Amino acid sequence: MKDPATIMHGIRQRLLAHFEKNTPLLAPEDPAAGTTPADSWQLLYAPVTGRIRALTRIKDPVFSSEVLGKGCAIEPSCGEVVAPADGIVKKIAKTCHAVSLLCDNGLEVLIHVGMDTVELKGKGYELFVQAGDHVQKGQLLFRFDLQAIAAAGYTLTTPVIVTNSSRFARIEPLLSGRVTAGQQLLRAKM
Repeated sequence: MKDPATIMHGIRQRLLAHFEKNTPLLAPEDPAAGTTPADSWQLLYAPVTGRIRALTRIKDPVFSSEVLGKGCAIEPSCGEVVAPADGIVKKIAKTCHAVSLLCDNGLEVLIHVGMDTVELKGKGYELFVQAGDHVQKGQLLFRFDLQAIAAAGYTLTTPVIVTNSSRFARIEPLLSGRVTAGQQLLRAKM
């Protein structure tokens, strides 16, 4: 039997591959455009309205172990997901429950609405963007039907993960308790 660290590493690799499959990492056209001073903080804004939870305290071990990266989770009270920063939509799950972005500030972000909601096969989700779109902070990415998803027996806990966490020396939450979409949520420092 494989040890837990090996299993988690395999899960992380498969999940990251799922979101990056056939979508190369986009580099800025001007090499200087993507660089930031080493002492500056990069901000990430809340993609959904709700109550913030520590990522390590949610029930799904793939997210709570931070194997996919650091971040937080939000228990949504509104069924809209907006862009947490300016950037490019890298990948949208076929079932529309998750999206990954390459932000202009260098953060790579995964927003995953609900636990095991891949099983809904897209039911209850409505997209407003497609892979390759450049989006602005606060732009609507997709909507989801809170009541229908909850009635189907799924929890709506929404992890917001910086998938390239290893590039940053620190990633810190800026809020606790309630958050409104568009408020500063996390900051990352090189």
